[in-house]
Amino acid sequence: MSLFYNTLYYFQKRGFEVCRRIAERLGIRARVVRTTFIYLTFATLGFGFALYLFMAFWLRIKDLIYTKRTSVFDL
Repeated sequence: MSLFYNTLYYFQKRGFEVCRRIAERLGIRARVVRTTFIYLTFATLGFGFALYLFMAFWLRIKDLIYTKRTSVFDL
């Protein structure tokens, strides 16, 4: 049972980062974005999940490229 809770905690901590960032960008609650992804996944038989994974990958790449450096010596 502990493995289940550890896995659940991991996905709650890191898995919903995409929804939170989209919600901040749009100015709505993260819960609405999560619910939309869930309904989209059920309605389109997996397209919502594929879209979520694509957005997670894209945000990760964007974060790696556009890092804010405080000085010239951070290179």
